[in-house]
Formats: sequence, structure tokens, C-alpha cells
Amino acid sequence: MYDEDDLSLLDIEQELDSPLDKIEPLTTESVVAKPDPEVLLALLTNPQPQQRMLAARAFSDIEDARAIPHLIRLLTDTCPLVRVSAAYGLGRNPSSEAVSPLIAQLNNDWNGYVRKGVVWALGNCRDRRSLAPLADALRTDISAVRLWAASALAQMAEVGYEAVIGAMPPLIEALVQDPVAAVRSNSAWAIGQLCRELPSNVVYATAIDALIQAFAEDQDLGVREDAKASLLGVGDPRGLQLIETLEQEGWF
Repeated sequence: MYDEDDLSLLDIEQELDSPLDKIEPLTTESVVAKPDPEVLLALLTNPQPQQRMLAARAFSDIEDARAIPHLIRLLTDTCPLVRVSAAYGLGRNPSSEAVSPLIAQLNNDWNGYVRKGVVWALGNCRDRRSLAPLADALRTDISAVRLWAASALAQMAEVGYEAVIGAMPPLIEALVQDPVAAVRSNSAWAIGQLCRELPSNVVYATAIDALIQAFAEDQDLGVREDAKASLLGVGDPRGLQLIETLEQEGWF
């Protein structure tokens, strides 16, 4: 388990930011303005850390499968800024070959910024192997990593039924117990995404119960709103009835 205070490099005001906060959206205009991928690929092996970092970061915007082996190698670079940039690059260029190296780095990297980026990349890889490490990160890591582990687990919806079933327990636990409201909110959102892939079974009912509990009892308005949005998105009759009843009673 990581100590919430173990990283002085994680600025308190920026700790919960998305890995993509400073990455421009991919548009036709931005692609035209990008440097030559051939040049960037060469820079990934540059002896200067600053050049490797800039090249790896560029592949957060550019999709090019040729960069994947280099980005995987850079996950273990001595410079944490290179490692985090490589993680973001692999998030934009997901590959099954990157899953095991990403998991290894999540387990071993001391830097919270790097682990946060790795979690985001693992979610984008949409691979069954990511389930256990993402669940563990949601339970044990610092708040910034837990936040994005919750979102990443929502990607299990595209992996398959067993992965969805496996992702639910840590998400429900985080929704009910995590001390950070933003983590609970992301967990509520992720549960809503996964519920859409489930039949009406015990796991589904337990997840709906957790969303209802968060909507009715959580002390944070943002968490309640996200739980409500998930219930509305799923369209579960019990959740819809509760929302209607509480609104009629002027609960809001």
C-alpha cells in the first residue's frame, strides 16, 4: 500500500487531474501541425532525457504502432518524466504487448504520476490481465491513482462478462468506503457503465443497491449526482422510483 504522503512530486491541487489534462484533443488540424513521426521515432532513442520525454509525449497525440516497442522500453527509463510520457503514449497507442510491462511498472514504480499514467494506459488496453492490478490500485494506491483506476475499470465493459463481474466488487467497495469524494464519484460512474453490460442477476442487484445507497446517503453532492446519473443511465426501475420519490418529497 502506498502512503498518501509518499510523493512530494504530486502537487496537492493537481493530484486528481486526468492524465490527459494537458494533452490537446486529436483533430485534423492538430495532426497536420504535428512533427514528422519519423523524427519523433528517432528521438525516442535519443541519449538526452528531455528529447526522449518530448518524443514520447508527442505519441500521446499521434497513433503509430511503430512507437509501441520504444514506448514499452521507456517505461523503465531512469527519468520519471520519460516514464510518465511513455505511459501516456501507450495509452494513445494501446497494445496487448504493452499490458505485461505496464502491469510490472504499476507494481514497481515509486512515482505517483507514472502510476497514474500507467493505470490510464492499462484501461485503454482493454485486456483481461489488467483487471487484478487495476482492482488492487483502486484499493491500495494514493488517491490520484485510485481515481483513474476506477475509470479504467469501466473499460472492462469491452472485455467481457467475466471481466465485468470481476470489476464490480472493488468499484462497489470504493463507492461505499473511499475517503475521497472524487474517487467515489468515478466509481459511481464506472459502476453505471458496467451495469449496462449485465443481466438482472445478483451482481447487478448489488451494484444497483450501492448506487442507491450513494445517491441517498453520501455526504458529497457530486457523488450523489454521479450516482443519480448512473441510475438514470442504467434505467433500473428501483433506482428510477427512488429518484422520483425523493424529488417529489423535495429532497434535493
